Amino acid sequence: MSNSDECIVINGRACAQRILDSVKKRAQEFASIHKILPALAVIMVGDNPASKIYVELKKRRALENGIESLVYHFPEATNQDDVLKVIRELNQNTSVHGILVQLPLPKTLSAHAVLNEVDWRKDVDCFTPYNVGLFNLQQPNVIPCTPQGIMILIKENLGPDLTGKKAVVIGRSIIVGQPTASLLLNEGCSVSVLHSKSQNPDVESSTADILIVATGVAHLVGKDWVKKGACVIDVGITNVGGVLVGDVNFEEVKKYAGFITPVPGGVGPMTIACLLKNTVELAYKIHQ
Repeated sequence: MSNSDECIVINGRACAQRILDSVKKRAQEFASIHKILPALAVIMVGDNPASKIYVELKKRRALENGIESLVYHFPEATNQDDVLKVIRELNQNTSVHGILVQLPLPKTLSAHAVLNEVDWRKDVDCFTPYNVGLFNLQQPNVIPCTPQGIMILIKENLGPDLTGKKAVVIGRSIIVGQPTASLLLNEGCSVSVLHSKSQNPDVESSTADILIVATGVAHLVGKDWVKKGACVIDVGITNVGGVLVGDVNFEEVKKYAGFITPVPGGVGPMTIACLLKNTVELAYKIHQ
């Protein structure tokens, strides 16, 4: 529990703004040296409402912080070869430094094939097989955006040394759950990963000093799942009756947790901030 013995609601927006302040400064320095802006290209296929909101927000934040934003929006029925052709052109374009494929893709496209086409040097969210390999060897070109943001929030509140803490990650996706578990292991935590097939997940979850929940199941985690004083990071976001809620029952759990992220305003802003941070990092690496 925090020193005041009251739950601290982690302000993801404030933390993200601190990152963006640094990103903007580095982007301006890059532009002054290389006479071009760091540039992020986003590939979007179809009209998924959530994806459209995310892409527009990413574009706005990029422009606000000195990063050029290019959005390639394909209709739902687009042929896969057309998408791959644009990615190949972006790979060869020296003025583009980061490429992001907005997931999910329509079922008519192979996410594996599309992601695999991205040049690993421009893979801004560590999705390509080559970058996943580097990441798992603890030699990342960049750290995946959402897991990176999660770790920043945890360390900002618990301190830089997480050695020996028990961490539980609920959700085993290759985008959030698995890479976050790897980062926690690298920090010396004892890590358990729970998922839909796990037995007695509430019991295991309640032993965690650090609890990360990334399932997309609204209000899955209640007070009985949480250890007193734990740091709870809620990655999920679901629209329930026009209200955005997380995987954690916030009002219930904050009475037991030491630290907790709200939804919205927790992990979401950190993901976008880390995306832009990675874009600038890649720009510097490509122009070395």
